[in-house]
Amino acid sequence: MTRRRTPADVVRAAPGPAFEIRFDGRPLPALPGQSIAAALWAAGVLSWRTTRRDGRPRGAFCGIGSCFDCLATVNGRPNQRACLVPARPGDTITTQEGHGHADLTV
Repeated sequence: MTRRRTPADVVRAAPGPAFEIRFDGRPLPALPGQSIAAALWAAGVLSWRTTRRDGRPRGAFCGIGSCFDCLATVNGRPNQRACLVPARPGDTITTQEGHGHADLTV
């Protein structure tokens, strides 16, 4: 039987204790140093945005801030690149629909 190694095991990292973030009202664990995208991925969440035109699901694609697939609304601020924003205790992430300013539509 082989033991599954995590990325933290590979680099022998010892992150601090987990804390809680919320995604669409759901509590999820996050570790110090994780980006929001990494925390969502670790919790099995692969999509947190929909496209403007067709409403297609999007999540992290490049993971380095070059594309815009990972945009999310973080603590009420739309268009945050989840792959670059560090997760912080108590962060509230919501699925971003379209351009993230639906509340401004008249």
